Amino acid sequence: MTTKYWALFNCGLDIEMTLDQAESVSHAGRCDDDVAALLQDPEITAQLTGKEAAIRRELAETGAWDSDELADNEENQARIVWLAGNDIIESWES
Repeated sequence: MTTKYWALFNCGLDIEMTLDQAESVSHAGRCDDDVAALLQDPEITAQLTGKEAAIRRELAETGAWDSDELADNEENQARIVWLAGNDIIESWES
């Protein structure tokens, strides 16, 4: 059995992934291709389906993206998965 870790967000959104998955999207340099690959995992996408508004609210709270950027649900899924991976790695390392 593979251990799963949770990234818990403020807007009622939680994302679960393995440490290997989190590490795959949390590294130096561009992670876009790695995030896109992780978004091919049905277990990851199932956690995001129907949660577009919660994802948008969570991302808006960071202040890193404006309302035009946050209108793209696919990009928002990539952003939240990237953040989740980084959160898991930070928690695991501390």
